[in-house]
Amino acid sequence: MRKIHVIGIGAGDPEQLTLQAVRALRDTDVFFVLDKGEAKADLVQLRREMLAAHVPEGAYRVVEARDPERDRAAGGEAYSPAVGDWRSARAGIYERLIAEELGADGTGAFLVWGDPALYDSTLGILQEVLDRGAVAFEYDVVPGISSVSALVARHRTGLNRVARPVQITTGRRLAEAFPEDADDVVVMLDARQAFRHYADQDIDIYWGAYLGTPDEILVSGPLAEAAPRIERLRAEARARKGWIMDTYLLRRNPGDA
Repeated sequence: MRKIHVIGIGAGDPEQLTLQAVRALRDTDVFFVLDKGEAKADLVQLRREMLAAHVPEGAYRVVEARDPERDRAAGGEAYSPAVGDWRSARAGIYERLIAEELGADGTGAFLVWGDPALYDSTLGILQEVLDRGAVAFEYDVVPGISSVSALVARHRTGLNRVARPVQITTGRRLAEAFPEDADDVVVMLDARQAFRHYADQDIDIYWGAYLGTPDEILVSGPLAEAAPRIERLRAEARARKGWIMDTYLLRRNPGDA
């Protein structure tokens, strides 16, 4: 039977690959990569550099396919259906790649930024492919260093405080309200910089973009002071590269809950 490795490759630094990930890379015949367009071509190149560094030349193939577009303007009740349509479109591509590019007893792999279990769709999409029943395979998951772990490591801080909970959420959710039951909140997928809603509160921010890459940017400090700088740096970086991936930790200080 065909086998698929879902390999977490870290937040961008090639040295963040685990020994387990390297073993899985060397066990793979075909790597499937979704091309997100010219603006994000360096993400594909980073993957190729990781393979060149850890897998003997000629021991594998890389098969690329164009990633389907997602309706990013959809909001409110339309958001979940838009994401569902995009995932189903991806499932169709995965199904075709596995059926046409991988031999009946071959091993393929998807290289996932960060950790496959944290805000990534690969596992759910593969399950959708299996549920369709047109192609059979087994798969395993290799955990990776998430952008959350990389963020707090680069800022030399902990993810939570003693006996205090931490919550991981999205910018969309943060824009609605600051979580009631957590003073330490990690925010991902925030295209609209929702932290600006809380600049009048006693909150510290630890922000990072392009973590683990040569383009890495880090900012930390009181939110009221750091927010304008983050907005400026983020806009400049996005204009320069055409895309941005950033993550941040908000730490509400006692007495401001």
